[in-house]
Amino acid sequence: MSSNYLLAIDAGTGSVRAVLFDQKGNQIACVQKEWEHRVNPLYPGSMDFDWIHNWELACGCISQVIAGSAANPRDIAAISTTCMREGIVLYDKEGSELWACANVDARSNDEVEQLILHDPELERILYRESGQSFALDAIPRLLWVKNKLPEVYEKTAYIGMFNDWLIYKLTGILAVEPSNGSTSGLFHLKSRTWNPEINQRCGLRTDLFPPVKECGTVIGKTISGLEQSAGLSEGIPVVAGGGDAQLGCIGVGVVNSGDAAVFGGSFWQYEYNTDTPVMDPDCRVRVNCHAIPSLWQYEALAFKPGLVLRWFRDSFCLAEKETALRSGRSVYDLMNEEAEKIPPGCYGMMCAFSDIMNFINWKHAAPTFSNFQLDSDKFNHYTFYRAILENTAFITKGHLDLVKNTTGHFPEEITFAGGAANSRLWAQILSDVLGIPVNIPKVREATALGAAILAGYGIGLYEDISQTAKELVIIEQRLTPDMNNNRIYEKMFRTWKDFYHTQLTLCDRKITKNMWIAPGL
Repeated sequence: MSSNYLLAIDAGTGSVRAVLFDQKGNQIACVQKEWEHRVNPLYPGSMDFDWIHNWELACGCISQVIAGSAANPRDIAAISTTCMREGIVLYDKEGSELWACANVDARSNDEVEQLILHDPELERILYRESGQSFALDAIPRLLWVKNKLPEVYEKTAYIGMFNDWLIYKLTGILAVEPSNGSTSGLFHLKSRTWNPEINQRCGLRTDLFPPVKECGTVIGKTISGLEQSAGLSEGIPVVAGGGDAQLGCIGVGVVNSGDAAVFGGSFWQYEYNTDTPVMDPDCRVRVNCHAIPSLWQYEALAFKPGLVLRWFRDSFCLAEKETALRSGRSVYDLMNEEAEKIPPGCYGMMCAFSDIMNFINWKHAAPTFSNFQLDSDKFNHYTFYRAILENTAFITKGHLDLVKNTTGHFPEEITFAGGAANSRLWAQILSDVLGIPVNIPKVREATALGAAILAGYGIGLYEDISQTAKELVIIEQRLTPDMNNNRIYEKMFRTWKDFYHTQLTLCDRKITKNMWIAPGL
């Protein structure tokens, strides 16, 4: 029995999972349990995090992954954690949880308006230091607690993120690492540590900060009592992990300056590595700490592409769903086969869902399809399906251009991972639109693999995070662009941007309703 199993615990937006790897990066076992974030009816937009029930779910995943793999808990060499970004936990001075919200919490509209009214330029000033905006960071939520739950605010002694909460439950030691900590908006980005001046400017307390430990640092060891609840032996080293996108990059080998990745799921994330974090003068793109201490990342997010595709599948592809059920095939594979017959550009039809990111003024137009004709031979539901795929690729191109405007660099290739990477058609469209090769890694649990690599690095099993990632990651496919298609898409992309801008003006005039809009806008 190997003594070098590595355990990753991943607290995602919709589920928690435990994944066991061997030291060569091979996945041994995975157990996942869905969780929900409760809406408090008193507070519209709220998404409370149930730390009692969710810790029980996490323990269940850990114990089941150990039992299912027939591994001896003593053979686990190290543990690390990863999670959704932006979710926060507040603790009292004894270390008990007081309040927590998930990353999708949107209860703090009033607080964003309060901050803007206090100083219209404050958000831009803070962005230049933290790389964050009020759209996602913890500042409005902390201010909400201060305004709406003053008794909780007064008792609060520490703030932390969910991956740090998992480590705290395992070790009894609370520390925050920079990759996820920086998404709170309370960090000085370049120094990778808390910036109390940000709290002071926002009317928040400056004594809420636990220690900062770099990703890959051993925080402590598993405490006694976990044998019964999680099946873990006492004394296993627990290593600081990181945010899901950052560890996902490690898990697909995007570990050097200039490397780039696109993660396609419910939301799409474009990540571009840099060793020099320069902020966008127009505050349009997010900047985070990477989980590799010498790197940072420009990040651009596309809202809901995977959810849009799921909506289309469930609303318009009932026949394909029945065929897939009978044949045992994926409904998306059936749709892709037909959508491949539609020419690039979908006969000029376009759609609008998510927009190119504008972090400081972030909103999306009402969902719409346009420029189709009443010709069922050309404009059938496969055309609409392909238009959704192309729309997401256009957004991604906009994100690559956006980061290029700040850095001066457009990547020579990208790594494409996540559920969307299972669609060869979508990957090929992405390559054609971007005009660069698209690499698809073999690994299916990239974020968890990134956590496992950090766990191994923390205990000295691996000497170098970047080198280890490059050695363990296998590229399964490499797609190259069809330049004839690229020319079609280049022309269409310019038209699509004008089309989307027009759709936004309809929302601004209150004729249509934004698909999503940031708090306070």
